[in-house]
Amino acid sequence: MSYPDASAPPVVDVTAQDLPLHCPNPAMPLWSSHPRVFLDLQAGGEAMCPYCGTRYRLKGSPRPGAH
Repeated sequence: MSYPDASAPPVVDVTAQDLPLHCPNPAMPLWSSHPRVFLDLQAGGEAMCPYCGTRYRLKGSPRPGAH
């Protein structure tokens, strides 16, 4: 996972190795925790967490059979 600079909107680039994807992700600080929600990147390659608004963007193509 890679993160842009702190002044940009929260967008997290993920790869096929990060699937299945959930938020909060392991790199997030404990104070920003919320209930875990799994996000589907299959449809458009992007998803937004309904709790914190973090956007996740898939780089490359998903693994066969991954969600």
